[in-house]
Amino acid sequence: MDGGQSVAKRHAAGAEEDPDRHRTPPPVHAAADDLDDDGEKKASRPSSSSRRVASLDVFRGLTVALMILVDGAGGEWPVIGHAPWHGCNLADFVMPFFLFIVGMAVPLSLKRIPDRGRAVRRVVIRTLKLLFWGILLQGGYSHAPDELTYGVDMKHIRWCGILQRIALAYLVVAVIEIATKDARVQDQSSSGFFSVFRLYLSQWIVACCILLIYLSLVYGVYVPDWEFTVRNVDSPNYGKVLTVACGTRGNLSPPCNAVGYIDRKVLGINHLYQKPAWRRHRDCTDDSPHEGPFKRDAPAWCASPFEPEGLLSSFSAVLSTIIGVHYGHVLVHMKSHMDRLKQWVTMGVALLLLGIILHFSHAIPLNKQLYTLSYICVTAGAAGIIFSMLYFLVDVVHLCYVFAPLRWVGMNAMLVYVMAAAGIFEGFLNGWYYDGPNNTLVYWVRKHVFVRVWHSARVGILLYVLVAQILLWALIAGLLHRAGVYWKL
Repeated sequence: MDGGQSVAKRHAAGAEEDPDRHRTPPPVHAAADDLDDDGEKKASRPSSSSRRVASLDVFRGLTVALMILVDGAGGEWPVIGHAPWHGCNLADFVMPFFLFIVGMAVPLSLKRIPDRGRAVRRVVIRTLKLLFWGILLQGGYSHAPDELTYGVDMKHIRWCGILQRIALAYLVVAVIEIATKDARVQDQSSSGFFSVFRLYLSQWIVACCILLIYLSLVYGVYVPDWEFTVRNVDSPNYGKVLTVACGTRGNLSPPCNAVGYIDRKVLGINHLYQKPAWRRHRDCTDDSPHEGPFKRDAPAWCASPFEPEGLLSSFSAVLSTIIGVHYGHVLVHMKSHMDRLKQWVTMGVALLLLGIILHFSHAIPLNKQLYTLSYICVTAGAAGIIFSMLYFLVDVVHLCYVFAPLRWVGMNAMLVYVMAAAGIFEGFLNGWYYDGPNNTLVYWVRKHVFVRVWHSARVGILLYVLVAQILLWALIAGLLHRAGVYWKL
């Protein structure tokens, strides 16, 4: 994913009951954490009346696995990598899925904290932790796994990223949830398709306000001409100052959109992501959708930075999290499997169709970097449908063992994200090389065990990611699960 990708996750440390002992929907636990209000681990005793929502752990694990897949194999398989600009490939679903999961867990975890002050304190602390890890892993300090160096010039540190966006979305929706929830509502059972919408009408009003502000800025802000200094040392234009001509408003093209303009003005152009997906745009390289050398007549903006997790697009991304919150509300208030699934599937299909119509009617194109309305609808709709399928298979039909590896990853998602998706473990292994830093253990295994056996770099790298990264860390997460060890934020 752009900028590393990925994940605010909250993982339970408590003992869990055998899900096969329940045949009717039980009261749900947050698929997030089993901490008491003071942050200490509670005594974990199996209960006959409550359990975790296993399907949410599975969905989280699936999303982490997708992140590792697209990060590791997206370069060889562009169809799973990020779309260079308009469009939606497999990698473009990862971030919205994480936001959806974060939103869904919010009402499950906060409903057990009646004191608003303690709830706000917990939310703020977790937000700060996510921001810290996001800046550390994606700000430029860590160069793992490709370079055996570390450190970042503060003049060029990247302030935005995957975890930062998740942190901000979590903060917004959690504060809204705390501010708008009514203690009398929490124990009510809801019936009727629109009952949950009515209970939380104020949250949907906030969502509409966010959407209106986003659309007003995207289509109303004037974007003037701008310039930048080429920082890529391999570019023949290294060190030169190039100018990009715009002078327009309401433009959704790579160089002249309001999303990038606001990031350049507020964050500063030196603090944006230096290798955006648009480098693979057909206007920039003949190898599109693969990355390759720029055309001789490539426009100047091809070499410029762009922040795919920027300010305005993160503001819009809050809507993905709010939709997830609604799915969590349905889980809390509706007690029938069938009622829950009807609500979730209907909303998921409606969002998916709306997004497709907006895109193919050329009203609002799908675009991950801009986080457009059609992109929100398609990805949130897909998240809702996939979660509904997992809920049916895992929590209704109880096919728990089939999805156990994904559940293990989902319960220790932060660990797997840092070690696998962020490349910290491979960076550690690369520090032990033979005869030269270009002959690392990871390089040797990838080349000789996978690529050379299959006589194909594309197939070999794909298998390496599936086996040596995803499967390996699923097994490690399973061992940690058996030992009761979890990395929690």
